[in-house]
Amino acid sequence: MSAPIRVLVCDDQMLIRTGLVTIIGAQPGFEVVGECGDGRAAVDLALRLRPDVVVMDVRMPVLDGIEATRLLAGAGVAHPVKVLVLTTFNLDEYVYEALRAGASGFLLKDAPPDRLLHGIRTVATGAALLDPEVTRRLVGRHAARIRPVPGAAPEVPLTPRELEVLRLLAEGLSNSEIAERLVISQETVKTFVSRILTKLDLRDRVQAVVYAYRHGLAT
Repeated sequence: MSAPIRVLVCDDQMLIRTGLVTIIGAQPGFEVVGECGDGRAAVDLALRLRPDVVVMDVRMPVLDGIEATRLLAGAGVAHPVKVLVLTTFNLDEYVYEALRAGASGFLLKDAPPDRLLHGIRTVATGAALLDPEVTRRLVGRHAARIRPVPGAAPEVPLTPRELEVLRLLAEGLSNSEIAERLVISQETVKTFVSRILTKLDLRDRVQAVVYAYRHGLAT
């Protein structure tokens, strides 16, 4: 049997935190290794316990979830911890900042238990968890903040096909939607995505979306 996914739950609302701990801990294949109610404690516990996934609320006292995420998974962190952000609003302005800070994805707090568990599994494997429609709306809302300053287009070390896939990623399309759009298999899409991340030295498709907008490759 494979080892359980070790989860740290961080939320300042005790009822919500208790509910999350109960739901996650009751499922086979999951182990709640700790819980806390503020961002500073989240960072301290995560560094000490090294969970597979931190389920992180955005709005917390002492240190908010964005800064806690940046300290655990941001650029320059030698051994990043995977963070799944929870929010009460699908267009919460803080979600974008949390993704930029290094979060591997986000879920709404009112998501059903099966979606929460699926999200934790997804993030634990190293994949990003982004709902395509929410991603399109989220990026659209913050596009002005991440578009590059007008000027010469930067050199991007991607083939025309890889650029095409990157632009579709930036639209928030899933692998199956990209495959349908380009009339290729999902396995081929996965290969293209992997090449894009490797060539651009990006961790996941979250960073790919931000990269595309920052470099003027998506509108």
